Amino acid sequence: MATENLTAGATPRGLRPLPTAVRQRLQKLFDHAQRSIDKHDHDYAVKLLSQCVAEDPGNLIYLQTFLSVLQKKFGDTKKPSAIGSLKLKSHRSTLQKAVTKGEWEAAFQAGCTALAINPWDSATLLLLADACRQLGAPETELYYLRWALSAVPKDPVVNRAAGMALQRMGQFDQAIACWRRVKEAKPEDEEASLAVSRLSVEKTIHDGGYDPELLGSGKKDYVAQMPGAGPVDEAADALRASQTPEQRLRAAIAADPSDTQSYFQLAEVLSQAGALDDAQQVLEQANQATGGGDLKVRERIEDLHIRQAAQQVQIAEQHHGHEQSEESAHVLQQARAHANQVELEVYTARADRDPQSLWLKFELGLRLRKAGKWKEAITALQAARGDAKRKALVLLELGECFQKIEQYKLAMSNYEAAIEAAEEPESEVHKLSLYRAGVLATGLRELDRAERHFTALAGIDFGFRDVSERLDKINKLRDSG
Repeated sequence: MATENLTAGATPRGLRPLPTAVRQRLQKLFDHAQRSIDKHDHDYAVKLLSQCVAEDPGNLIYLQTFLSVLQKKFGDTKKPSAIGSLKLKSHRSTLQKAVTKGEWEAAFQAGCTALAINPWDSATLLLLADACRQLGAPETELYYLRWALSAVPKDPVVNRAAGMALQRMGQFDQAIACWRRVKEAKPEDEEASLAVSRLSVEKTIHDGGYDPELLGSGKKDYVAQMPGAGPVDEAADALRASQTPEQRLRAAIAADPSDTQSYFQLAEVLSQAGALDDAQQVLEQANQATGGGDLKVRERIEDLHIRQAAQQVQIAEQHHGHEQSEESAHVLQQARAHANQVELEVYTARADRDPQSLWLKFELGLRLRKAGKWKEAITALQAARGDAKRKALVLLELGECFQKIEQYKLAMSNYEAAIEAAEEPESEVHKLSLYRAGVLATGLRELDRAERHFTALAGIDFGFRDVSERLDKINKLRDSG
């Protein structure tokens, strides 16, 4: 009889984590670039950051810093010289050819070189956004599109690309805003009219507070609409008493740009109001104000990226619950894969920064397992086995990873070790360890072993999953054998 529940499932597509050596090398380049920025050596910083972006195109922090330096370098000048225009056209052509061939590093290197001539060239930004789409890097895809919109906010081509990307990622309100700008520019455009009509129903999903102009230039005072946004100190002067929390925190930042706590509080206020994009901008300002080397700021930015991805999943879940179509199911699957990829990148970076943290090793292992990277997950989880608080859970996760790569003896030994390590017999970890061990033993035709584990589980919780049916199946297998 073939074993059951033993093979690995499909692995979601997307950018794979870089090898540790490459990631560390790029981090050194990035740190060197930050020091160059502090010295106002923008040209050298651009050169270093171009390499970071080219080799790790899904890294949002690298891209944000790269474009921020270009903005500082060029100021308000948004048109290249005549010679610059010729060079720009050449690099853009190289970019387009490399994208067509799937030569991604060469494509992003050419794109960065083009942006170093004109960081607001919408054609280059659209090509880079499309490359990110093909690679499965939606965060950087949206950032390129947002940057393009900041240069040409009413351009129908850019808005169409942004609308399609946001629609694909389940960010329906923002997609509507882009499609409406397409419709304003081209009233006869049937695709835009249909998109607006189809997506407008999704606005009922949002319970207010979700920024409908995420990629646009418009702003609104989210916090002023929050309950209790009035004065917190009745003894304060009249001006302070009339300010919202957002206004007070912005004033505090203006008075002391080095006060990271004010940035953090403002970012949280904006996040609670649903203005995640504004919160991200505040944290980017904090990162610049602290020279890019403050670990607490970096972790806040990382936490916000996780929150943004989780919000996309929530929206996609609501959309799928409403529509129940293949397309909405695909959007939900993409959102979940993207959220795990964001968390994977964050915890990979954090584990590298703090290699002694067993908790971070465990969290990294979980994200690697979700991404279907079983062997990498095993390495991370084995490093976390010394965590006494999570020992049983770590062993259970290890068992599942070993089972996915068909190392059944190792899987069983970890399941049974998890059973022994579980301190609470009625805990979910203990019951799931018994269940997994029983299922695996059944698939391996070790019926006595399977019966022992299922019987122990039934004695704790007879209603756990299909344990009673599993016991009946064992008896039938014995009778047929």
